[in-house]
Amino acid sequence: MHNGFRSKLPLLLTFCLFTSFLPASSAVLCPAVASDEYYKVARNYSRDGRAGTDGRSGRDGGSGENQNIFVNGSPVNLDLSGKDGEDGEDGEHGDRPDCGSQRDNRISHDISAPDGGNGGNGGKGGNGGNGGSLTVYYTNLADLRNISVRATGGQSGRGGRGGKGTEGCNCHRRRWEVKICKGTPGSPDYKCTDKVYRCSDGSDGRDGSDGSDGSPGRLGTLSIVKSKEALAADTPTVQVGISELTNKQFNLSKNKWNQRIGAASLLAPGAAIADDYLEFEQRLEEAFQVVWQEKQPITSFGNQVVKLNLTDNKEVEINFPEELWVDGNTKSQANLTTFTVNHAIAKKDVTRLAVAEFADAGQNLNLKIVDLAAKSDIINTQFRVKFRAQDSLQGFSGYKTEYEGDIPNELVTRDYNRFTLALGKLKIPDEALRPGVNVDIEVVATRSLGTRSAKQTISWQGAIRKPVNK
Repeated sequence: MHNGFRSKLPLLLTFCLFTSFLPASSAVLCPAVASDEYYKVARNYSRDGRAGTDGRSGRDGGSGENQNIFVNGSPVNLDLSGKDGEDGEDGEHGDRPDCGSQRDNRISHDISAPDGGNGGNGGKGGNGGNGGSLTVYYTNLADLRNISVRATGGQSGRGGRGGKGTEGCNCHRRRWEVKICKGTPGSPDYKCTDKVYRCSDGSDGRDGSDGSDGSPGRLGTLSIVKSKEALAADTPTVQVGISELTNKQFNLSKNKWNQRIGAASLLAPGAAIADDYLEFEQRLEEAFQVVWQEKQPITSFGNQVVKLNLTDNKEVEINFPEELWVDGNTKSQANLTTFTVNHAIAKKDVTRLAVAEFADAGQNLNLKIVDLAAKSDIINTQFRVKFRAQDSLQGFSGYKTEYEGDIPNELVTRDYNRFTLALGKLKIPDEALRPGVNVDIEVVATRSLGTRSAKQTISWQGAIRKPVNK
């Protein structure tokens, strides 16, 4: 809207409202004004009810305290219970609309009475806190019968109630007529018609939805250790940049636990704690190092993160990132695991095969594929082909599949990074291999190294050419 038109808008509204109160014989139809502000003022009267504010969610209850204790037969009384979650607040009720009074029903457009306000939604109840964990160090298992413990989860908070919506306003008059005249009074083109306009009641505001209840907290857990000394902290996993792997030894440790059932039966009667408990079995420690024998320096692979993990079987797992393919072997001796990297290749270099040449005809027809990354001496490659043919006189439509399947290894030869696929030796009819035949070839190469593999699809389309006499 131009600034000049906007500045005249209040005057135009005043004029239209003034003419609506003129006698019916003098009523004039005001032109429509393309303005959202005008539409809101002209099509409604008074004010809609405002929506109520949503209730605040209740805070979660805190978890119970975690404790480590050494028992010697003396009575112990512990409360490790989680705290209750708070209730959510109720949503506010919607605000009532200002129904006011409907203006004289000689205005020349339909109107709507104000809508009621929506109720606010109730807040979600807070979650109950979990019971704390208890680790008991003992010499005599019977001493645990002197431990009274309460490690219940906190109660969940209740969801707040939704606020009520308010009723919309009703029209005082639902229908009226306005005389609309065109032309100059007294002239032949002067005509008047009666047009009907209506008022519709406002909509009632919606009630807000009740907030959901929180989740109750879980029971605390029990762990037992037959020892007079506290367990050392364990380091079962290590994450390190690949460039930091060489010339360095990593020490991994793990406290191994067995899961048991019947925690309450070990403690004083009335114990409130989870039935499953953990019993310490042994401490595992293993050193780890990498020997890099790949031709490319380890620094050429950036600083991607490698993860080491010590298992319950005292084996060290090494997980390389997806972007890096590694082939190697593991050796363990005297609490030292050595992983020798024989080959490593970036994933992006695995699928860089391309057609180099399509040559000869008949049983000598072959397709040559080159590895642009020059890694085929370390990557295993298998080929599958779909060979379709159509006589050149018929154009390149309506191909017929003449062969689809794996290419036997004896029909694939590799010269460093160049593969030759002897397509003419496959079970393909002779007429589909003669010069001038249009062919559509799709080769799927499966490339693998160690436990990783990927597929690449290579397509070629053209005519079999007459062999060049050598």
